[in-house]
Amino acid sequence: MSLNQGPVYAIALVTLIGVGQPTASVAAQPAAVTSAETPAGVYGNPQAERANALLERAAEHVRKNGVMGVDAFSREAQFIDRDLYVYALDMSGRFLASGGASAVLIGQNVLTETDLDGRPFFSEMLEMAKASDHGRIEYHWFNPADSKSEPKLTTFQRVGNIIVAVGYYAPRATPAHARSLLKRAMKAMIDDEAAALTAFQHFKGPYVRDDLYVVVVDIASGKVLAHGANPALVGTDANAQKSPDGVEIGREMLALALKDGKGEYEYNWRNPLTGRLEKKHSYFSTQNGRLIGVGYFSR
Repeated sequence: MSLNQGPVYAIALVTLIGVGQPTASVAAQPAAVTSAETPAGVYGNPQAERANALLERAAEHVRKNGVMGVDAFSREAQFIDRDLYVYALDMSGRFLASGGASAVLIGQNVLTETDLDGRPFFSEMLEMAKASDHGRIEYHWFNPADSKSEPKLTTFQRVGNIIVAVGYYAPRATPAHARSLLKRAMKAMIDDEAAALTAFQHFKGPYVRDDLYVVVVDIASGKVLAHGANPALVGTDANAQKSPDGVEIGREMLALALKDGKGEYEYNWRNPLTGRLEKKHSYFSTQNGRLIGVGYFSR
């Protein structure tokens, strides 16, 4: 049984808003992340922090109480944190407990259970658990909050023969969130540019939240001055940045900045939260010879 029924201005600088090098196809599927740590580029993500804390609490409970302890995941409030809950299965694929909707799977073997893309993610999780006692996997699941299939990120730990897991839907910023952050970033640059450039790259600071972050480029030289998602790009030339489909986003953005002073732009880029290539819509403005930009990933 399956549980799952149921413009055009661009930011050269925001181009740099991606993490790492883009791949050649927007349709490419993300690889499973095999570390329990937050994926590269995901900074200041409160949901990930909550999920990791809940997972650690649940894993410790199983260490102390063994397999009999998993029943608590289905009934005790300490293993539910608002929209987050714990579930457990054994290494044979038998689903043992859940504090959420997946409780309907308790007692079943879920090796053939698939996500909405037909991916046998439970089976993949078990294979990962054979190689390491912790990991992370992404799959598409029905999100009851907006009645859509969305990427769900699940972190797990293996304790003996038991896999304990906690998953959450990748946070999505809104256009209003992006515009608000851009406004705050511009004010910070006026107040103290040097301090602002440093603050924009503080991973757990006020300017990096979920899939939102700030990028600053010197318009005259094209030099990247700040990059909230990938500080390694600081000092590089924004003019050299291209989208996965070969569009010279950086060069176009800087040209628009010189011509109009502000604008918007949409392009393909890798979402640091999901690892997938997605449509990104960026807002940018110029101030004292700097291009300042913030963008959000479209649903």
